[in-house]
Amino acid sequence: MRSKRCALSELDLLRDNMTIMCGGFGGVGSPPTLIQWILDSGIKNITLICNDAGFPWIGPGKLVTEKRVSTLIASHIGSNPEAGKQMHNGELSVQFYPQGTLAEKIRAGGMGLGGILVDVGLGTSIEHGKQKTIVHGKEYMIEPALTADLSIIACKRADPYGNLIYDQSARNTNPLVAQAGDVTIAESVEIVQTGELGPEEIITQGVFVDHVIESKGVDWKWVWELKRES
Repeated sequence: MRSKRCALSELDLLRDNMTIMCGGFGGVGSPPTLIQWILDSGIKNITLICNDAGFPWIGPGKLVTEKRVSTLIASHIGSNPEAGKQMHNGELSVQFYPQGTLAEKIRAGGMGLGGILVDVGLGTSIEHGKQKTIVHGKEYMIEPALTADLSIIACKRADPYGNLIYDQSARNTNPLVAQAGDVTIAESVEIVQTGELGPEEIITQGVFVDHVIESKGVDWKWVWELKRES
């Protein structure tokens, strides 16, 4: 089996109008080096799938702030005023889903399922245009699964074959996102030798990962860090 470790300069994957899925929650667990790589590439009209819009200069929020994203599929955008402004100005199309529904749509995509059944939103405007079905006498809406051209994720440790371990809460959506991309790139703080990861520690198996790159580190400051400095 060949090593999946590589440099970003070796990859030719980015293009306009692609769908990118990004791991993380409010920036925690988002891959800073990969996000900057996308910014530096100059691509635009991205459909971005992620838990949230991050903050203006934290996590996937940087892509929104730079107006590289035309459609955002997320659970909320409240921490990123730039996303709200673009949405109200008609520059950004936003599709909202409850966090659990969004996570399950991503999981279903990674598992090769067509979609999931949900009852949240029945009897409200949410159900307009949705396909419905009856299971055991109960009505559900059919929510299609989510997949992406490219999934970008962050982890704490990886081996050359793409087996991954996450850092505490940075695990959040990353394991689901890893499985739902046609191509998945993992950004790791540390890349260790084969056999150094305990089999019972591994959360994402290498079969779901196409490329592993070494992280350059977090390139943003959190709100509490800025407050401390001021």
